[in-house]
Amino acid sequence: MSTGKLHWWAEVLTIAAFYGIYSLIRDIHGSNTNALAQATTNADRLIDLERHLGVFQEAWLQHLVLGNHAFVSFWDDYYASVHFLAVAGMLIWLFFAQPQRYRFWRNVIAVCTAMALIGFAFFPVLPPRLLPSSYGFVDTLKVVGGLWNFSSGAVNDVSNQYAAMPSLHTAWSTWVALALWPSLRHWWSKVATLLYPLATIFCIVITGNHYFADAAGGLLFLGVAYMLTRAGHSLWRQHVGQLDPAEPPTPRVDALVDH
Repeated sequence: MSTGKLHWWAEVLTIAAFYGIYSLIRDIHGSNTNALAQATTNADRLIDLERHLGVFQEAWLQHLVLGNHAFVSFWDDYYASVHFLAVAGMLIWLFFAQPQRYRFWRNVIAVCTAMALIGFAFFPVLPPRLLPSSYGFVDTLKVVGGLWNFSSGAVNDVSNQYAAMPSLHTAWSTWVALALWPSLRHWWSKVATLLYPLATIFCIVITGNHYFADAAGGLLFLGVAYMLTRAGHSLWRQHVGQLDPAEPPTPRVDALVDH
């Protein structure tokens, strides 16, 4: 919303500071007994809701692919890396290629992530892979493996395994698709872009890291973040009494599909 010139070093410092705060707050509960009890209760609530809606099919979907270890290992590695690389790549591309759109989409993902911290802090959720075996889920990182695991020192030190609702994997991948969409000109590139968040939802489910409800939560949080950011940008323009020459009107949802 600022009318000042963008500086890459300032953006890097801002993003690094934001991510540091995000990591600290995300992991504040850790894996203590109280968090485990609350996370288990909340998981039961989500499962009851999904059963009521007839969508508690995560274990069934996971078992469809467990026999192909190479396939599952790919998705374990995808879960750990792609969402970070995609977001970083999109921010860099927007900054240099479309700076007039950068601020808006940077603010959208920042607001969405900040809102997610509230969910992590007040609604910890036990992921499917940590449920009792009677539920039929498998921890694919333990059974199949990949390039990383939650038990390794570095990952364990910075990971809150109960930070499941909402799924930021889903929110961030959809954010990438929405930010990229207006720049696409070919049908195949649009199809590929839409497949990215769908592939991410498939990934978080078959690896036992999230419920479908977590994915729905990620989409909801992103939608709210978009509307809040759009409203904030509009209010800022009213406050300064003019449009930023370097920043066009805030994109509307319908404009995302006009191209």
